[in-house]
Amino acid sequence: MTNMIGKPVKRVEDKRFISGKGRYTDDIVLPGMLHAHIIRSHYAHAKILGIDTDQAEKMEGVVAIFTGKDIAEAGINGVPCGWQVDFKNGETMKEPPHPLLVAAKARYMGDAVAVVIAESKALAKDAAEMVMVDYEPLDAIVDAAMAVEDGAPLVHEDIPGNMAFDWELGDREKTNQTMAKAHHTTTLEFVNQRLIPNAIEPRCAIGDYDSTNDKYTLYTSSQNPHLIRLLMCAFVLGIPEHKVRVVSPDVGGGFGSKIFHYTEEALMTWCSKQLGKPIKWTAERSESFMTDCHGRDHVTKAQMGFDENGKIIGLRVKTFANLGAYLSTFAPCVPTYLHGTLLQGLYTTTAIHVDVTGVFTHTTPVDAYRGAGRPEATYLLERLIDKAALEMKVDPAALRFKNFIPPFDGINEPGFQTEVALQYDSGNYAPVLKRAMEMVDYEALREEQASGRNNGKLIGIGISTYIEACGIAPSAVVGSLGARAGLYESAQVRVQPTGKVSVYVGSHAHGQGHETTFAQIVADKFGIAMEDVEIVHGDSESVAFGMGTYGSRSLAVGGSAIMKGIEKVLEKGAKIAAHKLEASENDLEFAEGKWTVKGTDKSISFGDVALTAYVPHNYPEGLEPGMDFASFYDPANFTYPFGAHIAVVEVDKETGKVDLKRFIACDDVGNVINPMIVDGQIHGGVAQGIGQALFEGAIYDESGQLVNGSYMDYTMPRADDLPLFETDRTVTPCPHNPLGVKGAGEAGTIGSAPAVVNAVMDALAPFGIKDLEMPLTPEKVWNAIHNNQ
Repeated sequence: MTNMIGKPVKRVEDKRFISGKGRYTDDIVLPGMLHAHIIRSHYAHAKILGIDTDQAEKMEGVVAIFTGKDIAEAGINGVPCGWQVDFKNGETMKEPPHPLLVAAKARYMGDAVAVVIAESKALAKDAAEMVMVDYEPLDAIVDAAMAVEDGAPLVHEDIPGNMAFDWELGDREKTNQTMAKAHHTTTLEFVNQRLIPNAIEPRCAIGDYDSTNDKYTLYTSSQNPHLIRLLMCAFVLGIPEHKVRVVSPDVGGGFGSKIFHYTEEALMTWCSKQLGKPIKWTAERSESFMTDCHGRDHVTKAQMGFDENGKIIGLRVKTFANLGAYLSTFAPCVPTYLHGTLLQGLYTTTAIHVDVTGVFTHTTPVDAYRGAGRPEATYLLERLIDKAALEMKVDPAALRFKNFIPPFDGINEPGFQTEVALQYDSGNYAPVLKRAMEMVDYEALREEQASGRNNGKLIGIGISTYIEACGIAPSAVVGSLGARAGLYESAQVRVQPTGKVSVYVGSHAHGQGHETTFAQIVADKFGIAMEDVEIVHGDSESVAFGMGTYGSRSLAVGGSAIMKGIEKVLEKGAKIAAHKLEASENDLEFAEGKWTVKGTDKSISFGDVALTAYVPHNYPEGLEPGMDFASFYDPANFTYPFGAHIAVVEVDKETGKVDLKRFIACDDVGNVINPMIVDGQIHGGVAQGIGQALFEGAIYDESGQLVNGSYMDYTMPRADDLPLFETDRTVTPCPHNPLGVKGAGEAGTIGSAPAVVNAVMDALAPFGIKDLEMPLTPEKVWNAIHNNQ
C-alpha cells in the first residue's frame, strides 16, 4: 500500500474508543487490590499541629493510614524538578522539597497530608472523614507580582522574597537604547490568567509490588511513562530501574498536565510495598481541579517600539511567572526558554530584552499546559501589535505585513537567527496571512463592519499571527539550558517473518492518532497495508527508553526515530534482495513493496525478503539473520510551525455577550502525514484558546481558596459557543528532519486566544476601550462599555 503519506485516513484506534473498549488506568482491576483516598489540606497555608487517626484505623476494612511523618521517617525524597533555571547572578535556582505527604506545613489548597488505604474506594473515603487534622491557619499569598514584595507571606521559610529564580534573555542595554529612540511606543500591562486543565480522564495510579521477584509495576495515566520511572526510581524511592515497570495504557487526554511526575505515583508504589498488595488511587474531579498542574499565570508589562515608518525596532518585557507552591517537573522552563525565546515572533525586531522572575505562591503548582509558554509569548506580541495599530491609526494586517521576516527555507540559506537565542528552521510568513484574509474576505468584511457600526452593531475583526518552537531541540542544547534529561526519542522497527511490522515507540498517544499516523509512514515506506503494521507504546518493559509525548514532538522526533529504523530495514533488505536476485545492490530500486533490478522485471517482495531474513537458507555470507532495528533520534533543532488566525465577533451592547461568528485558521506545519488528524488537532487547540479568551480562568481568593474549583463555577466552551472552524494550510517543509514535518498539536491554542481578544477590542474601539483582561466575560465587557459611554 503506497502513497499513504498525505492521505486523510480514518483513525484506526477510534474503533475501540467509540465502542467503549478503550482500556484506561482506572479500568484495571488486580487481584486483592486495595483503594486509596488522599486527605488534602483545605487551607492554602497552615501548620499541621497533629493528625488523629485512631477512629479511622478502627473501622472495619481500613488497612492502613500513612502520614507525612511516616514518609519522612522512611527517608523518602520528594518528587524532583526536571529543569534548572538559575538566577541572573549565577545563584542556583531555589528548589524546595515537594514531599509525597507533608508533615509540618501545607502550602496550597490540596496539599496531601495523609493517605487512607482500605478494601474499597468508598470505605477509604468514609474513613478519611474520621481522620482529624489539627491545623493552624497562616496568611497566604496568591499573586505573583505581590509575592516578591517586602512583608509578603513566605511559601518556604528559607526562600527570601518567594523567588525561585530570576532570568533574562536578549540585550538589555541595546534594547533600552533602541526603545529610547522609538518614534512610537505601545505599552501593555496584563495578566495571562491561570488555566485549569480538564482532561476527560482524571489522573490515576496503581502501585503493584510483587514480593516473589521483588519487582514493582506502576500503572499510571501518563504522557511520559519512561520519565516517570526514571524520576521515581533515581530521585524519590531509590529503586533500581530494572525492578520497576511503568505502564501507561490508553490515556483520555492530557494537554500537558499528565507529563509530570506527580507525588501520587510514587506514593502508591511505596504503599504497595508496605502492604504487599496492589493499591489504586483515582482522582475525583474536585481533586483534579486542585492538584493537576495548572497553566499560564503571568503578570506582565511589555513595551513595543516603532520607528517613523511603522517598523518594530524594540521590545521590552518584564514578567512575574507564578510557579505555585512547588516546582513541578518542567515548570522553570515554561516562562523562560519556552516563552522568552519566542518573543521575536514573525517580526524583524532588532532589539529584544525579556526579564522573568519565577515566584512561589500558595497555589497549585504551575507547569506546561497546551502551548506551554508559546501562547503567553504570542498573546503578548499580538495584543501589542494590534494596540499599536489602533494607536497609530493603521490597519493591523498592514502593520504585520510590513514587519514580517522575509522568506527563507533553511537549505539554500541559513535559518533566521532571532534576537532571543533561537534560529528558525524555515518560514514564509506572508502567505498564511494572505490566505486567511482571502478566506474571510477581509476587505468586504471591513466594509460590513463599518456599515454595521453605523447601525449600532459592534462587529470586531481580530488577527493573530504566530510562530512556535516544538519538537524539542537537541539534548546537548537543552542540557546547556538547564534540562535534566535528554529530549531524543526511540523507536524499534521489528519486521516479522511474514512481512508484518511491529513498531515500538517511546512517543505515547493520548488522543493524537499515533497508531494511525505512524502506521501510515511505515505502510508507505514499506509498501504494505496499514493493517499489517502494529504500533506499540506506553510500557517501559517492551519499549526502549523514550521521552514521551508533549511539546508537539511526536511526529517530528518520534516519527523521525521510526524513519531511522525504516532506513536500516531497507538497507539490510537491499542486501538480502541483491543476494536472492543475483544482482548488485546498486542495480536495485525499491518501490511498490518490492526490490526490482533496474530495467528488468526481476523482483522480490518485501515479505519474501523478510522471510528470508528469518529463514536464512539462501543468505548473504556474513550478514546476521533477522530484521529488527532500534534507533534513537536526537533532533537537530526545534521545528517552527506558524500561522495566521482571524476571528470575527459581534458584541451585544446590552448584555456584553461576545458572539464568535467565524474563526479562520491558516497554519503551516510543514509536510502533513494525515490532513484529517492535523485538522482535528487544530480544531481542538483553537477551542482551548477560545476558552481562555472568553470563558476560563482559575480564581483564588486572598486566603488561597480556589473559589471556582468545579464545573459549576469554572466555565469552559461548549459546542454551541463555537462556530464551524474554517481551516487551510500552506506547506513550508522542515529542512532538518527526514519527514519535513513540524508540530501541529499546540498550534491552534497559540494563535487563537489573541485573535479572539483582538476581535473584541476591535468591536469595542468606538468606545475608546484599548484593553481588557481575559477572560472577556459578558459582565467584564458590559462594564467596560457602560463605563466608557
